[in-house]
Amino acid sequence: MPYPKYTKADLERIVHTQLENLNAIHDLLKIMKLQNELIENANKKLKDEITDFKKRVNYGTNKNK
Repeated sequence: MPYPKYTKADLERIVHTQLENLNAIHDLLKIMKLQNELIENANKKLKDEITDFKKRVNYGTNKNK
């Protein structure tokens, strides 16, 4: 089976396209990292708010006994 013949320009175009794809993947990974950080921060705030709410509810329940 014969291999395809590539010119230098073909190979440069392929390498350039691969570099563009790698840069796009890098940008997407940065965005995903930022989104994960935002989700972690939101989850921490939500956890803190739930803990505070449970303390208030338990405090109010225990006061009535």
